[in-house]
Amino acid sequence: MPGKRKLALLVAFLASLVIPWILSLVCCFLSLWTIVPAPTFSLLPLGIGAPEVSPWLVVVNTIALLLVALRLQSSWVYGVALSCSLLGLLLSLLPLIQFPAVNARIAADMEAEFGKAVLTTAPPIPDAVRLHPFIWVDAFRGIKVPESRIERGIEFAIADGVTLTLNLYRPSCVGLHPAIVTIYGGAWQNGTPANDETFSRYMAAQGYTVVALDYRHAPQFRYPAQLEDVQTALSFIQTQADALEIDRQRIALLGRSAGAHLASLVAYGRSPLPIRAVVNYYGPTNLTEGYNNPPVPDPIDVRAVLEAFLGGNPERVPQLYQDALPINYISSNLPPSLLVYPGRDRIVLAKFGRQLYEKLQAAGNQAGLIEIPWAEHAFDAVFNGVSNQLALYYTERFLAWALRELP
Repeated sequence: MPGKRKLALLVAFLASLVIPWILSLVCCFLSLWTIVPAPTFSLLPLGIGAPEVSPWLVVVNTIALLLVALRLQSSWVYGVALSCSLLGLLLSLLPLIQFPAVNARIAADMEAEFGKAVLTTAPPIPDAVRLHPFIWVDAFRGIKVPESRIERGIEFAIADGVTLTLNLYRPSCVGLHPAIVTIYGGAWQNGTPANDETFSRYMAAQGYTVVALDYRHAPQFRYPAQLEDVQTALSFIQTQADALEIDRQRIALLGRSAGAHLASLVAYGRSPLPIRAVVNYYGPTNLTEGYNNPPVPDPIDVRAVLEAFLGGNPERVPQLYQDALPINYISSNLPPSLLVYPGRDRIVLAKFGRQLYEKLQAAGNQAGLIEIPWAEHAFDAVFNGVSNQLALYYTERFLAWALRELP
């Protein structure tokens, strides 16, 4: 027994020496991705996640810093560990330090563009709305998502032998509700209507019928197959609106990445039913320029993605590239648009969101731009993350305003 006790004490002593500096190095490495762009697809989750879990990183970096500081060692090992802890803490604080100014700018821009009502209009079920753009406790425990009625796998078409389905998320109360039609991303190559289901359930609990669409995927099916499938789904919604509990006159489109591209094409001129508003989360807007000037670094190989989607480069299929550019369909009297773009996006550069915003406004349309400087593409995959809390706060208010206040 004495020998085992001595061994246990030795192990505990060694752990007290090793754990603090290992924790410091690991936390610093994770925090670095708050500012370092991911060079490869396998590292992209780190670039997406680090800014979103920054409250957690602040806590862990602080713990690591205290553990190292309490050792009061003068060796170079602990000097390195102390420096790593300080650097990690500073990097993890960056999104939180920037948050107040960014939020104030967004609030002012939204009010200037859409009026004060956009910040005060309550959703159909007001008790479900978030009260602040960032809630610390939600960053740790998660955002509460009330119960809703869910029906998955509703067939709306068969195209080229592919069965296309939609998922339906409805409030607990039965009746006709304003609707949000969501279109998932995935480089036009993968995804299902179950993508981003937490968001769909969350919005259904606020009083909306949320319809999540499917579409055929590239490269087996190339553009315009995806656009045709979205249009077919909207026609299905038009004819089945009563059964789906949808108010035909109050429908908004919301897309992410490739889905936002399709939503923009539909909303700006190719919709079989009236669209009241469109929400664009980091959607491609100028595929030709995106091909000719890919991001650096380029973790998903943008050119390969576009060639799979359209069947070639802009020189080989120039007409398809032109036909698939949402900016080519900007005209006056379009539905109000909310554009949400991450400032650190290395898949769809934020400048494309700004280009679309400027063209919409130049044509006399109502458009708001939310640019989140610390965020990366697909930031909202971390539903309780810093960026998604901010984007969600304004998205739900924009949708309530567009689907309830507009005539």
